[in-house]
Amino acid sequence: MHIGILNGPNLNLTGIREEEHYGNQGFNDILESLRLEFPSIQIDYFQSNTEGLIIDKLHEWGFELDGIILNAGGYTHTSVAIGDAVKAIKTPVIEVHMSNVMNREEFRHISYISLNAMGVISGFGAGSYSLGITAFLKK
Repeated sequence: MHIGILNGPNLNLTGIREEEHYGNQGFNDILESLRLEFPSIQIDYFQSNTEGLIIDKLHEWGFELDGIILNAGGYTHTSVAIGDAVKAIKTPVIEVHMSNVMNREEFRHISYISLNAMGVISGFGAGSYSLGITAFLKK
């Protein structure tokens, strides 16, 4: 199985920003832990603070990988274009958030991605990514 993890804006600062929401572990460490937890899964990773690059990566991965775990960060709540890209591709997408977005500001309760995602995982910190991979394995 070949899975892509696609992170959006500000997630490059995971481990050093808003630790109450995102923990104190950097994403490179999270990624290393995932690769150790799932040694039989090929995991690709991409992060961008730019909406168009996220869409380009969805287009690239969306016809070749077995699954995509997408944490679009703040774009989740604003980007119709990313939601449309998820709808346009063949590869199933799981929307993931480290924080429980329903326990946060009201604008975060809106997602332009979840309508076209296979499912949504929110609120389990770095474990949200592990749960996403597990969901693909059980699919």
